Amino acid sequence: MKFTLKDYQDEAVRDVLDRLVKARKRWKEDRDPHGFSLTATTGAGKTVMAAAVFEALFHGDDNYEFEADPGAVVLWFSDDPSLNEQTRFRLLEASDRLNSTDLIVVQNTFNQVKFEPGKVYFLNTQKLGKKSLLVRGHDPDEEEERYGRLLPETRPDLRSFTIWDTIQNTIDDPDLTLYLALDEAHRGMKEPTSADRTEKTTIVRRLINGSGAVPPMPIVLGISATIERFNKAMEGAQNRTTMPSVLVDSAKVQESGLLKDTIILDVPEGVGSFETVLVRRATDKIKELSEAWGEYAEQQGSGDAVKPLMVLQVPNTPNPDDIGAALDTIYERWPDLAPDAVAHVFGEHTTQTFGRHTIPYISPERVQESTHIRVLIAKDAISTGWDCPRAEVMVSFRPAQDRTHITQLLGRMVRTPLARRIPGNDRLNSVDCLLPLFDKATVERVANALMEGSAAEGDTGLTGRRVLINPVEMLPNPAISQDVWDSLLALPSQALPQKGARAIKRLTLLAHELAVDDLLKDAGKLAHAEMHKALDAAQVRYAPEIKEARQAVMTVEGSTVTADLGVREMTFDYFVEAADFAVIEDAYRRSARVLSPDIARTYAEHLAKKNTTAGNKEDALMEAHTDIAALGLVPDIRIYIDDEAEKLTKKWLTAHRVSIKGLNDERQEAYRQVQMMSTDPQDIDLAQPKSWMEATTAREADGSETPLPVYTEHLMSDDQGKFPAELNTLEQKILQTEFQRSGFKAWYRNPSHPSQDSFGIAYEQDKRVKIVRPDFIFFSEQSDGTIVADLIDPHGTHLADSLPKAQGMAKYVESHPKAFRRFELVDEIDGQIKVLDLTKEEVREAVLKATELKPVYTGSKAMDYQ
Repeated sequence: MKFTLKDYQDEAVRDVLDRLVKARKRWKEDRDPHGFSLTATTGAGKTVMAAAVFEALFHGDDNYEFEADPGAVVLWFSDDPSLNEQTRFRLLEASDRLNSTDLIVVQNTFNQVKFEPGKVYFLNTQKLGKKSLLVRGHDPDEEEERYGRLLPETRPDLRSFTIWDTIQNTIDDPDLTLYLALDEAHRGMKEPTSADRTEKTTIVRRLINGSGAVPPMPIVLGISATIERFNKAMEGAQNRTTMPSVLVDSAKVQESGLLKDTIILDVPEGVGSFETVLVRRATDKIKELSEAWGEYAEQQGSGDAVKPLMVLQVPNTPNPDDIGAALDTIYERWPDLAPDAVAHVFGEHTTQTFGRHTIPYISPERVQESTHIRVLIAKDAISTGWDCPRAEVMVSFRPAQDRTHITQLLGRMVRTPLARRIPGNDRLNSVDCLLPLFDKATVERVANALMEGSAAEGDTGLTGRRVLINPVEMLPNPAISQDVWDSLLALPSQALPQKGARAIKRLTLLAHELAVDDLLKDAGKLAHAEMHKALDAAQVRYAPEIKEARQAVMTVEGSTVTADLGVREMTFDYFVEAADFAVIEDAYRRSARVLSPDIARTYAEHLAKKNTTAGNKEDALMEAHTDIAALGLVPDIRIYIDDEAEKLTKKWLTAHRVSIKGLNDERQEAYRQVQMMSTDPQDIDLAQPKSWMEATTAREADGSETPLPVYTEHLMSDDQGKFPAELNTLEQKILQTEFQRSGFKAWYRNPSHPSQDSFGIAYEQDKRVKIVRPDFIFFSEQSDGTIVADLIDPHGTHLADSLPKAQGMAKYVESHPKAFRRFELVDEIDGQIKVLDLTKEEVREAVLKATELKPVYTGSKAMDYQ
């Protein structure tokens, strides 16, 4: 893979491969067809995950301990040929083991007896329609129904095989395994209506379930964000086993930085026609974003800046003059916009005239790469599968009753342009949607839908996403001194651990990044050399165990069964034979998966070089492979080597910490990913906040709105030095108390979404590690002039995760005793505000031993908050 997979992607790929192995085994042994789904929210990188799966399927993958399927054939199916082209491009972009000849688009001229192994074939619904050249002459049921008899062969162009013949022959070949990947699998799975019971099954259902002589698909993988209809169809399929879905946690996707954190909805304040006003406002937004991305690129010393795109969403039957008027407004507001900077993606696929403007068509999959296009006119045809991360502003002329079309299209616009979060910058981590035909009451339904994400996700939704209506931008407060900012940025935050992370892989990746940035010369060679020393030491430390394991590698044990038919008895004679080259190499490959293939390869060369005599290189390498095969059979060696790799990784991260912080955001993000490649929560640095988007009004139960209270001395503020915050009674009391303390300098409302400027602490609940983001950090000046940080978290007892979060914070204070001067949990119990001071050992002990949090607040370890 050209990309390093995110933790959730890696886990999903592993789970998909595990199911494919089981499904293939059951198909080969019992001809039992299987199916399951990969479900992930829009923007999770499903195509990248698919690329990793196909690489492993065709070539094997040591990291997943997955053997290649030499007869694997993938049929990728969607309902849109342009979507297939985009998917093909993205697979090539993501994979370094799949080339263009492996990814074949099935055209009308396709004519093969069967599909070839090791290839992905792209097919769309239209190619299987009744009028398609690929299927003509195949459907005997249709001929008999229409003509009362079977007709002679009607295959065009001397075609030998229809596509259905090719599918049937591939399935029937015992040396091949056909995998069907259904892209956006919720499409085409509709049940026939009760009024039309005789309706033929849909094309997709025929593909899955088989039809006539064509058998059912052996293995079906549905890939989508909305999968229920697919699951229902699979459950209704005859003689097919539905396996558990691979469900990607949406919270992890949001945490990863692949999706925008904030969706901004602009709606008119009153009643009237606001199309022109909001188009003008949208144009201002796209111009401001263009400038912001340009400044960011210049600051980072990177190449081309992101060229943000504005989408004009119109009804399915738009008035061309209305679109022309909108374009007039855009060009008046943005006179530097080039004449060829506007395009449309209407289904007509022809040049359109809107008022005095002549606008060309562009295929949806080309929009992202065609950066000269800055304004795109669309209906709803690009809602499914379309991918354009640089689309950052949308004006929708859809009425309020069309909110589904709005949320679907906006859902396609949430991917971050650089596939990462911009540290501390809400403005560049946001997408704007302007809705001139909505009011604030109707727009809340759109907001709720966007907060929930895909209805089929089956999890808690996009917990890190914010949807803000008419927010205001907050910038660093100029009244806050630099020493306060330094105190904030010195706080050690924590990141989620990664399931299945390997210390050796983490070390080799760190070495690669250090070499890329010229921070450590020959870092890769140094990492391998250090691991070779560790393995040499392991050979001495575990010599008896290795000797026994080596004997096991060098011999093959078995038994001979002799049946005496006269007396009806069987005898077993055990034998031991010397292992041959193939057996030793198989054991070596298994050990290489334990140690890492690269380390195993270079260590074999290291051992062979030490033991080589004249003319004996091949024997020395075989001996080295045997030694390494034995190392992999000793469980303690893997633990030992991982520990040594972890020590070196931490040493290098510490040694180069300052140099890494001096790199640009993209390179710092690469090291951030390395830091998080651990099965334990790791400390990470906070980023400097640069731009926040905050709501300024609160919506009451009767639908009215009231301005939020504003506060001073916050690290982020508007141009008046004020920060709006909606606080409950307890939070207001805490602010009042802390503001009056001696030495108080500033405060920080910790962001609740997973941005790099949000302070987080790891905790465990139901055997899953999560992140809690405490509410308030206060900064005070001590008598010696130093700035200290106090964390005060209003922490109730009514939620199920209250105790696990408190325990996570207690563990954090134990491991970071000097991070905060005060670290307090506060709650109001029976009219009294009580505090748990976690800097005190006895309080931490009480929290860690508790089965409920409320008794700790009411017990002797708690104090009055004052």
